[in-house]
Amino acid sequence: MKKLIHFFRLVRWPNLLFILLAESLFHFFIYKPLYPSAALTADYPFYFIVATSICIAAAGYIINDYFDVNIDQVNKPQSVVVGAHISRRWVIFWHLILSMGGVYISLIAFPFQQYLHIHFSNLATILILWFYSTNFKRDFLIGNVVIAVLTAWTIGVVYFSKFTLVQLVHPTHMQPTDLKFFKLMLLYSSFAFILTLVREALKDMEDMNGDEKFGCKTMPIAWGLQTTKVYVAVWLMVLILVLTIIQLYTIPFGWWIPVTYCIITIIAPLVYVLFHLKQAFSSADFNRLSNWIKLAMLMGILSMGFFYFLL
Repeated sequence: MKKLIHFFRLVRWPNLLFILLAESLFHFFIYKPLYPSAALTADYPFYFIVATSICIAAAGYIINDYFDVNIDQVNKPQSVVVGAHISRRWVIFWHLILSMGGVYISLIAFPFQQYLHIHFSNLATILILWFYSTNFKRDFLIGNVVIAVLTAWTIGVVYFSKFTLVQLVHPTHMQPTDLKFFKLMLLYSSFAFILTLVREALKDMEDMNGDEKFGCKTMPIAWGLQTTKVYVAVWLMVLILVLTIIQLYTIPFGWWIPVTYCIITIIAPLVYVLFHLKQAFSSADFNRLSNWIKLAMLMGILSMGFFYFLL
């Protein structure tokens, strides 16, 4: 039983649940209302794409911990699983099983030639997560951008799984509904991208001691703490401004409940982080601000539920 608990810690089960939630809401509360005819078709391809996403993400978390064990022993020794509770050999075994399982699951549901873009993206994600763990995360800014892109892809992969490669390359019969679907995918993917950039920078500041000890060139090590805070503050101000403009745009439609929800549960936490960033210096401070960003992201994903009634 203890091994199972440590395994779930290793694969970051709360993050996997987050992926499940985000993709499910996007499918059932945005895609289905936009395409009523989709209610007549089976949902099994969607379930397969979710299973693929979860398997590949879990494999990525595993291999990241495998290569980060020395750093983690400095930054968060109480959380180390690799070597302490699960042997390194079993860690590599589970990485391979979950990676291959993710690819195999998508091959079952999506014909290879028609959905070549999905299969290519799955393989690319596995490779990128490997190189992120071995190289990218230790380099200046590259690791943060990689994780932000892959987080945004959590939404993007559901969108692209709805269209064959031919439909994407030659969109000759694009309908207004298709454009609306694309805009909503872009909105939520961009939201996830920016918040992930912010959170990764906060995590880098939180983990400075261990990262610096093992020669990492993360942003706070290369730029310093104050400059990194400015970088985070700029992204927060951009996101707060964009979200505020979106709320002002939706007010004439009488969407008062979604507007109030966004202000209280998304914009307010971001403003809180922005105003408390200057006073943050310890790992505990940055961890607390990172948790507020996670809350804002969760609330943002949950806001998809409103579109079930608005579309």
